[in-house]
Amino acid sequence: MFMLLATAVGCRSTSVGPYAPPEQGARETTVAEKLNREAADMVTTDPAKAEALLREALTRDIFYGPAHNNLGVVFLAQDKLYEAANEFEWARKLMPGHPDPHVNLALVMERAGRNDDALHSYESALAVAPECVGAMQGAASLAVRRHETPAALDGWLRAIALGGEDATWRVWAGQQLATSKPPS
Repeated sequence: MFMLLATAVGCRSTSVGPYAPPEQGARETTVAEKLNREAADMVTTDPAKAEALLREALTRDIFYGPAHNNLGVVFLAQDKLYEAANEFEWARKLMPGHPDPHVNLALVMERAGRNDDALHSYESALAVAPECVGAMQGAASLAVRRHETPAALDGWLRAIALGGEDATWRVWAGQQLATSKPPS
């Protein structure tokens, strides 16, 4: 047993990749940031190229949260829910004050039918960024579909009606507000 353990400890992987970075102290954050920006411009137009660039970015700096988030977006678009959730979890841990990984994880949870987890993720996004319209839209939409009325729903709908991401969201929120009020 000791020999096996000693042998295992002595072995080192020579492969380099996103989850086996080159050297512990050899983070290349500037390169990772550049690759991430380049990939972000092509996530929808060339997802395969974006994925390759993001994997390279993570090879350069495994701790670069935005690249994890964007790789999760690529996986979500490919309906690879497990992989997307894993990347959003990494991003959430590496960017604790940023709501996007929380919202993206909520989208994964919704798609997987795990609505309680999705609502928790939306609420986590709102805890770190109370004015995050994307989180409000997701939480409000989920609550309405589930016929629930959390205490914050009216506030979310008002905020969406005034500043939703697009006209469709603003109209939807206005309609929800109009139908939720009893006639006077």
